[in-house]
Amino acid sequence: MDFGYGGNGSPDDHEETSHSLEGKKNYHRHSAQQIQQLEAFFKECPHPDENQRRRLSMELGLDTKQIKFWFQNKRTQTKAQNERADNSSLRTENERIHCENLAIVEALKSVICPACGGPPFREEDRQHGLQKLMMENARLKEEHARVSNILASFMGKPFTEIQSLSPSPGYSSDLLAQAFSGQATEGSSHLTHSKDTISAYQLSGIQKMEKTLMIETVTSAMDELVKLLRVNAPVWVKSPADQGRCALHRDSYDKLFPKANHFRTTSARIESSKDTIMVEMAAIHLVEMFLDSDKWVDLFPTIVTKARTLEAIDTGDLGGSLQLMYEQMHILSPLVAPREFFFLRYCRQLDSSIWVVVDVSYDFKETENSSSTLSWRLPSGCMIQDMSNGKSKVTWIEHVQVDDRSLTHRLYRDLVCVCQAYGAKRWVATLQRMCERFAYSMGSRTSPCHELEGVIDAPEGRRRIVNLSHRMVKNFCSSLSMSNKLDFPHLSESNNSGIRVSVRKSNEPGQPRGMIVAAATSLWLPFSCETLFDFFINQKIRAQWDVLSNGNPVAEIAHISCGTHTGNCISIIQPFVPKQNMLMLQESCIDPSGALVVYAPIDLPAITEVISGEDTGKIPILPSGIIISSDGRLDKGSKASTSTSTGKPGSLVTVAFQILVCCNSLSKQLNMESVATVNTLISSTVQKIKEALDCSDLD
Repeated sequence: MDFGYGGNGSPDDHEETSHSLEGKKNYHRHSAQQIQQLEAFFKECPHPDENQRRRLSMELGLDTKQIKFWFQNKRTQTKAQNERADNSSLRTENERIHCENLAIVEALKSVICPACGGPPFREEDRQHGLQKLMMENARLKEEHARVSNILASFMGKPFTEIQSLSPSPGYSSDLLAQAFSGQATEGSSHLTHSKDTISAYQLSGIQKMEKTLMIETVTSAMDELVKLLRVNAPVWVKSPADQGRCALHRDSYDKLFPKANHFRTTSARIESSKDTIMVEMAAIHLVEMFLDSDKWVDLFPTIVTKARTLEAIDTGDLGGSLQLMYEQMHILSPLVAPREFFFLRYCRQLDSSIWVVVDVSYDFKETENSSSTLSWRLPSGCMIQDMSNGKSKVTWIEHVQVDDRSLTHRLYRDLVCVCQAYGAKRWVATLQRMCERFAYSMGSRTSPCHELEGVIDAPEGRRRIVNLSHRMVKNFCSSLSMSNKLDFPHLSESNNSGIRVSVRKSNEPGQPRGMIVAAATSLWLPFSCETLFDFFINQKIRAQWDVLSNGNPVAEIAHISCGTHTGNCISIIQPFVPKQNMLMLQESCIDPSGALVVYAPIDLPAITEVISGEDTGKIPILPSGIIISSDGRLDKGSKASTSTSTGKPGSLVTVAFQILVCCNSLSKQLNMESVATVNTLISSTVQKIKEALDCSDLD
């Protein structure tokens, strides 16, 4: 029997094959076009309802169950992918935090003391220091009790009554010194009087003893200063690395005037300098200005930002005046902390034409903890010799001990540490320039013939413009202290300092009332001070860097000379902004210590009032400006510079703006908006300056 294999098989075989095919699952792979349309719909609606699934099945030729299962699988797949991505990002964040923790732990191991630069105290060192302090405290208590018992036996009163009359326990040693010097003996005979008489005597005795100590201090300081003024080598030596600056030879000085250092930290240093100059002012007028704290600030507005006479110890004539004074000095950059001094100022007339003014710090009980910076003035001052022709010869000595390196930004450390910031050269250069300015403003010096005429013809009008400009400069210099400053250090630290912002409420006369936002930044530029000064006072290119001019050209409509240098002048510029009747008052000055360009918007009616003789103190003015100084790198081959990353010297430029927020209270939102505005103003000005000077590549 034959069987065929090409066609039909046996019925049993066919049935078996049919059952085998029915038992297998029928798999269907969707086409690329179907998947694309499904994914597009999934993005719009991950959870389609029954009608949407039915419509999709008709469009794609698929069963509704296939549509349903595809969306379920897609949702599961998407969820799994998101979870894997989240886990990966969390794992990365965890690794980053772990690395940061390790870095912080390592940094804590190598932390140093900001005051002395040494390693931190260990626990045993701290316990040892506390034990020493406790022993010192016990010793002082024993000394206080011993001195109090001596005073009680000497003055005939029990210790408790004397203690109630004394201002502080630490003052007993001064009382004892005065008692044994014989100055309290006279008062002891009056102890039989009433209690009021005793109290009055003891209070006046304390004041008298304090005055006696002050007189002894300034007398010794005056003797030291006169000797230092009259000697040269070997006490004074030339510094070859600092353009021949005269500095004290420490060994020679210590042999002549041995004394203990006021600061005992390793970071403290002593600055000394001496310089001589001729100025256009009579000696008697200079002495008068030195002994008046307000006139002292007027004479040195770019150095002294605050000064006041705390007490006139001896109000004698100009040949014997003694005052207790306070002074705050500044380098005109928020990157350098101001120096504050509580000091005694004593004036002595040596002969008919020579005066000596000495300043020396004094530990006054009510002020010894008031200074925010570590500065101590050793006997310093000047000798003023009248030359009988309206001029004076001034020899200046600066001698201080300071511990402010940690408070000084790295950009300014070279300038501060080589005694250029507060040295004698800066004082005499400023004094010479200001005496010239006073001579021009008073009319004792004839103004150059090239000055613009027709705007300010009357001498009184010119004088009032000069006074208004002087107030503008003082206001600008004082604003740079920025006591409540905020830092925005998003500029590079190599040649820039970041932006410092300060917000203050103004109620002072002569300033706009409201909240004032001040901002400043300092940067290093590879140009000399003279080159930068000429650039900033050139009105033809002012629109290239002055963002407030909005790119508009400006014109000088009035010009008042303030010195022999053509750049030392006061200008009225128009237009400052594209607004009718708006002008700009500007004063520029330069001397060997640096340069300054200060300007402020002022409307035409206000200028007219000033010229016509109105009081300039009533006119509100809010100045901005630019300060230029050397970077302190005098030796091109020097390798010990911290100011810049380059090897060549340049200049440090500070750009500062002030804007008025027209309200009495500053909300947090308005505060940040104002800060952002002035921040943008500063940043764009700095960028335009770099572009105009072709040094945009500086970070």
